[in-house]
Amino acid sequence: MLTLYQFPISHYCEKARWALEYKNIEYKKVNLLPGLHAKKARNLCSSSSLPILVHNNKAINESSEIISYLDHMFPMNSLTPTDPHLKQETLKWEKFADEMIGPDVRCICYHTLLDHPDIIIPYFTNEGPWYGKLYMNVTYPKLSQKMKNLMKLDDAEVEASQNRLSQTIQTIIAHIHGRSFFVGDAFSRADLAVASLLAPLCKTKKYGIEWPEEYPEPLASTVSEYNNSLDWVHRIYKQFR
Repeated sequence: MLTLYQFPISHYCEKARWALEYKNIEYKKVNLLPGLHAKKARNLCSSSSLPILVHNNKAINESSEIISYLDHMFPMNSLTPTDPHLKQETLKWEKFADEMIGPDVRCICYHTLLDHPDIIIPYFTNEGPWYGKLYMNVTYPKLSQKMKNLMKLDDAEVEASQNRLSQTIQTIIAHIHGRSFFVGDAFSRADLAVASLLAPLCKTKKYGIEWPEEYPEPLASTVSEYNNSLDWVHRIYKQFR
């Protein structure tokens, strides 16, 4: 049995979930509480970041490393092309998604959602420890401020994230135009990475959580701005998730 330590709301954790389920691998999810997760994560590996996959007493950290490990250990439904040139291009686009999409989507979403504990706390505590809601009720003001500080969620940083993301999405639209997939003629980890890391803006089904019917502002306006640009994400989710 494989065990995935995760946050249900995290789009990097969604990358790992999607890879496991696409490859039809049975696994157990362990949902950790933000803040308290760090001790458990460091006991498993040297990092406090999630996701972490544990298999045969080996801990693999970071979504991209998890996908590489899964393709090595469970080659059925491989997400990595065997052709060297296609593999190189696939890994390039996955790195692009990890570095250019993931952080900015996270920044933009948390900038709004952390000010709405009624929305975010149920995501943080979903199917987690029995004491999760009590813990959050007591510690949330301090925890949310710490998260804002760690992610530098001030107005200037959020504006910079929005500008970068707008350019990133234009790059994606230009590349995917006339194509079914990011690389070659088959679904790969490049498609999975781009779609999963954009998913919070699209409120995609099959993500693993129930998105709010409407986001609060200013996130709602940001999502509305990209609505017509991200149909590809919904199609990929519908076909391969």
